[in-house]
Amino acid sequence: MIGGIDEAGRGCIIGPMVIALTIINPMEEYKLKEIGVRDSKLLSKNKRKRLYFKIKKICKIKKVKIPAQKINELMQEKNLNEIEAYYCAKLLDSTNCKKVYIDSPDPDPTKFEKRIRKYLKNNNIEIIAQNKADDIYPIVGAASIIAKYTRDKEIEIIKKEVGDFNSGYTSDPKTIEFLEKNLNEPKLQKYIRKKWITLQKLKQKSILDF
Repeated sequence: MIGGIDEAGRGCIIGPMVIALTIINPMEEYKLKEIGVRDSKLLSKNKRKRLYFKIKKICKIKKVKIPAQKINELMQEKNLNEIEAYYCAKLLDSTNCKKVYIDSPDPDPTKFEKRIRKYLKNNNIEIIAQNKADDIYPIVGAASIIAKYTRDKEIEIIKKEVGDFNSGYTSDPKTIEFLEKNLNEPKLQKYIRKKWITLQKLKQKSILDF
């Protein structure tokens, strides 16, 4: 069995990060190409939803949702790449994969592999970490779709509680506008990434405006 790992929500300032592991018999990986699996960022929301359920029929799936509060806690001691590596290792230790392809957030993929192996109990797994792996390997593309769809569902749940902040990413003007207006909203606090520089800048701006 081979696996693919990718995440969604890594760069967002509101909401969780989701890491997904998809597992398949390598002789059946062609099925992922046949249904149109590719990097989730290149697909529409509706297309991701359709593929999510098709992938579930083809692959075994494992995933972990890391809430903003947990990320805030872990970032007291670890950077985001280290946090991602830790959860990748946890996913891999829960499976029988012999080989796994991983989309590396580190510019040097070998560095990310080393991060993972620090936490990995099963050292018999072959790890192939690569930049843009979600665009190269169908099994990683499948993981990116699973992670993205799962995170999107979580975001919709959060919106029902706190209001519409659009995507939750720092690059999203609607998200930043929402934060500027609701920075001190009590219901929002548990969903915000407190260590983000963007948040510190917004707080400074708020003080200056006052």
